Amino acid sequence: MNVARSFNNWRKYRKTVAELGRMSARELSDVGISRADIERVARGAFAR
Repeated sequence: MNVARSFNNWRKYRKTVAELGRMSARELSDVGISRADIERVARGAFAR
């Protein structure tokens, strides 16, 4: 994986973590994740 792609994936990961972090516990529950799962979910989205 090249540096530009790695950096782009990292930026998307951080944005996803930030957006999920702004959600309430109720909203997170509605989409099926808990606050403790945010980083795992974001990491999984860009690990492909």
